[in-house]
Amino acid sequence: MHDTVVLHVDATTSAPALVLRPWCPADVDALVEVGLDLVSRRRTSFDVESAADALQWVRAQEQGWAVGDRFGFAVLETQPGADRRQLVGHVILKEVAPGKPSAEVGYWTAAHARGRGVAPRALEALTGWAFNQLGADHLTRLELLHQVDNPASCRVAHKSRYAFDRVLPAAPPAFPLDGHLHSRRRDG
Repeated sequence: MHDTVVLHVDATTSAPALVLRPWCPADVDALVEVGLDLVSRRRTSFDVESAADALQWVRAQEQGWAVGDRFGFAVLETQPGADRRQLVGHVILKEVAPGKPSAEVGYWTAAHARGRGVAPRALEALTGWAFNQLGADHLTRLELLHQVDNPASCRVAHKSRYAFDRVLPAAPPAFPLDGHLHSRRRDG
């Protein structure tokens, strides 16, 4: 399954096309560059400072695919006529288990790509894939969590049709502040 899953998001009048594919060791240098962004490090569990950290992170993503409980995608922007695709983000489907009706989605956007609609477009592609490919295993609900001090993630949730569900209490150290739980049902 790992080698064959590539998701495509069409270009819009204001944004280039996106390609979502599993992470690979060739992404290490781009991950180190993204890891320099303090906003990403503060708002996510993404903690990459070196090539060794990045390779370890990629291996963890590959392990998730191999086990079948975490499906992380590199989000790459494609430019017409360009040979190379630029890393602009990450989306993930996690806490997946056969017969379990819900799973969690997550994402981050590289600093240079924020504010351009990357996260909602990539999240919509991931959501469709999750419900279409894993829905037969009883997946009916996806959940998106973020801290209350992250209004950008709230906007991504709403743009991607993840309805606000409730406020969750802080759970340090992973969630030091209260959080928002958003969800989307397969038929929603």
